Amino acid sequence: MGVAFVLALIMGPLFIPILRRMKFGQQIRTDGPQGHLKKQGTPTMGGTIILLALALASLRFADKTVDLLILLIASLGYGLVGFLDDYIKIIFKRSLGLTAKQKLFGQLLISAIVCFLLVKEGHSTELFIPFIDFKFNLGWLYFPLMTILMLGASNAVNFTDGLDGLLAGTSAIAFGAYTVIAMSNTQPEAAIFSAAMVGAVLGFLVFNAHPAKVFMGDTGSLGIGGGLVAVAILTKAELLLAIIGGVFLVEILSVVIQVVSFKTRKKRVFKMAPIHHHFELVGWSEWRVVITFWAVGLVLAALGLYMNEVL
Repeated sequence: MGVAFVLALIMGPLFIPILRRMKFGQQIRTDGPQGHLKKQGTPTMGGTIILLALALASLRFADKTVDLLILLIASLGYGLVGFLDDYIKIIFKRSLGLTAKQKLFGQLLISAIVCFLLVKEGHSTELFIPFIDFKFNLGWLYFPLMTILMLGASNAVNFTDGLDGLLAGTSAIAFGAYTVIAMSNTQPEAAIFSAAMVGAVLGFLVFNAHPAKVFMGDTGSLGIGGGLVAVAILTKAELLLAIIGGVFLVEILSVVIQVVSFKTRKKRVFKMAPIHHHFELVGWSEWRVVITFWAVGLVLAALGLYMNEVL
């Protein structure tokens, strides 16, 4: 954790000026909160800092096992999809990058590689229901379900990245919880990877806290999401992701609810989705929203650990 944190701290002052000189600036939605328009041009693609710090720290301290390979492919692979999305946004100076089909294809490809390695490793297809200590075997259905989980959860994490420091803080809390779970399961690679991610995102948070000097972009948010689902799968705490990552779940549900409501009733439930923007538009300051979501994430992480009988 400490090494990843220091690496991110070192890379920040090196990468941010380069991103600025290359004019890799964020494109801001004009239909969003007007206070965000001043962020136009802030360097983005800072997720490269997170992923590089994560990879270097993980490879330095963890054994080179299939588990580590799965974790790095999930995180770096999804991060690559995000990188391409960010790059297209910047080159064509628009708020949308890859098409939905292109992004889905990339995510499915990485998920397929991860599932192939899970099968090769003989990963258990049993699903554990936390707290009640009940399990059942899904057989071959387990892997399609995990693919859906990877797609859904990674995009939920991606939706959460909309305010300065919001995703960096909530993801650090979630990975901290999975570090504890991996240690209790005696899974050193998963524990080291999770701890390295905590250090990397906290190091990045130094530059991403309000007012942000750099944004992580889809490079960071998708990379974080892919890594989070992968560690949940490897630690057999898949269902706990709905609790530990409850903030991410609420974010994507707010988008789904908003879209369904508008298409069926021509009415919006929220002033704007994802839900963190709703709170901004009802008068909360950006920092108040971020701190509140961090606090909720911390409570949910503690609840997840309690349900997993770690606490």
